[in-house]
Amino acid sequence: MPTKIRLQRHGKKKYAYFHLVIADSRAPRDGKFIEKIGTYNPNTNPATIDIDFDKALHWVKVGAQPTDTAKALLSYKGVLYKNHLDRGVLKGAFSQEEADKKFEDWLAEKENKINAKRDNLTAAEEAERTKRLEAEKEANKKKAESIAAKTADLAGEVADAAEEVAEDAAEAVSEAAEEVADAAKDAVEEVKDAVSGDEEKKEDKADDKKAE
Repeated sequence: MPTKIRLQRHGKKKYAYFHLVIADSRAPRDGKFIEKIGTYNPNTNPATIDIDFDKALHWVKVGAQPTDTAKALLSYKGVLYKNHLDRGVLKGAFSQEEADKKFEDWLAEKENKINAKRDNLTAAEEAERTKRLEAEKEANKKKAESIAAKTADLAGEVADAAEEVAEDAAEAVSEAAEEVADAAKDAVEEVKDAVSGDEEKKEDKADDKKAE
C-alpha cells in the first residue's frame, strides 16, 4: 500500500493548524489516516512544530513519501538528515559514531539558529514596544500642553470678566453715590425753602398785628 506523509487541516478558517499524519495516498486529504506523527501550527512566530522523531524516521525509512510541506517540516526537524546519515552508515561511508557526531553538531547549530531568531524577534518586539511607549508619552505630553494652554486661556478670560464686573460694580456704586448726594442736596434745598417760607409767614403775621 503506497503511503504518504501529509498534513491534515484542523482549526478555524483563518486560524488553522495541522496534524502530520501517515495516510494511504488514495485517501482524501482530511479523511482517514494510519497514524498521527506530529503537529504543525503556523500561527505562532516562529511556527510551532512538534514531531515524533522516531516514528517519522521509521516511516521515511520504509518508503513513505512526504508532500512538499511535510518534507520541509521533516527537514527542519532533522528527520531527513538523520535518514541520510543512517544510509551512509549502511553503505560504509562513515561509522555510526561519526554519523551520531554529525547529527549532534547539526542539532546544536540548528538550536543556535532557532535561539538567535527568537532573540531577534524578542529584541524587535521590545523595540516596537519602546517605540509605542515613546509615541504614547509624546502624545500625552502634547495633550497635557494643550490642556494647560486651554486652562491658561480660560483663566485669562475669567480674570478679564472679573475685572469688567469690578469696573461695572465700581461705576454703579459711583453713580448711586452721586444720585444719593444729589437727592440729599435737593432735600436740603427743600428744607431751606420750607424754613424760609415759614419765616416769611411769621413776618407777615407780625406786620398784620402791628397794622391793627
